[in-house]
Amino acid sequence: MHKYLVVSDTHGHDDNFYTVLDLVGPLDGVIHCGDFEGSEGRFALAAGCPVYFVAGNNDFFSDLNREIEAELAGHKVLITHGHHYMVSMDLENLRAEAAYRGADIAFFGHTHKPVAKCIDGIWLFNPGSLSYPRQEGRRPSYMILEIGDDGKISYEFKYL
Repeated sequence: MHKYLVVSDTHGHDDNFYTVLDLVGPLDGVIHCGDFEGSEGRFALAAGCPVYFVAGNNDFFSDLNREIEAELAGHKVLITHGHHYMVSMDLENLRAEAAYRGADIAFFGHTHKPVAKCIDGIWLFNPGSLSYPRQEGRRPSYMILEIGDDGKISYEFKYL
């Protein structure tokens, strides 16, 4: 079993990230979908595992890539903040880009709302925001993604 922490939109408010790291235990990787606002270096050191970080629309001075492609436990993934794919309107542009690149999972942020949808065989995941949640109840959120040795995906949204 491979376990990944997926977060987004921390916006320089780091305490919740460190709290979550303490809660979730050993990880095979941490995915941050952007809008760190300067915390990416500290997050990478604290994670203690491989990190997959992209810049968001508020990461003006970041050297991070705008998006990355990676392989996680046999799945090809696309990681982006999402604003260039207009994810606030709908998810079709992101789904189409993931399909074009041969990815079966796309991670994104930007909307500050948790999302998990499988459209035409492509999983689209947004962990919400650890700092400024916008979903009903407005609780800071993150996601745990687990990929079995057989490639089966399971996920759970968690709230602080």
